[in-house]
Amino acid sequence: MNPTTPTPTRRPHDAGLVPAPFDRAAGHALLAELAGERTRSGTLGPLDELAPGFADWIVTALFGGTYQRPGLALRDRQVANLAALTALGGVEPQLADHVRNSLRIGLTRTEVTEVLVHLAPYAGVPKALAGLRVAAAVFAEADEEGAAAPAASGTGGAAE
Repeated sequence: MNPTTPTPTRRPHDAGLVPAPFDRAAGHALLAELAGERTRSGTLGPLDELAPGFADWIVTALFGGTYQRPGLALRDRQVANLAALTALGGVEPQLADHVRNSLRIGLTRTEVTEVLVHLAPYAGVPKALAGLRVAAAVFAEADEEGAAAPAASGTGGAAE
């Protein structure tokens, strides 16, 4: 090693951190679990037609990469997504998808709502209110779908 190159050291605080893998198959499986197969297949094709390769990058790098890191549970990642998208603002379609995904993997409506309310002092009341409007629309959509198909199962916790 070059004497001017510092020797890499592992600090105790990062002992459990590992690089993200890039696993396309795991990305597709996770996206199907989070969003459902219909949403996964209905979103990726049109996106790839519009921006060739971008859907594959999202699946591979995000769902097959970052999401595969062992440091956070899927539930915790969804809470972080709800907070980040709400704080960012202007990404209501993505926030709505993540509200649906959160319900699908077991967060309750109360938990989703509390995440958004908790953001008010940090991200601002207007952004928290915008997030709550998105969540309310998703909850209403889930209620309508439930009323239209009362025998359907697998709604993933959309109702408490």
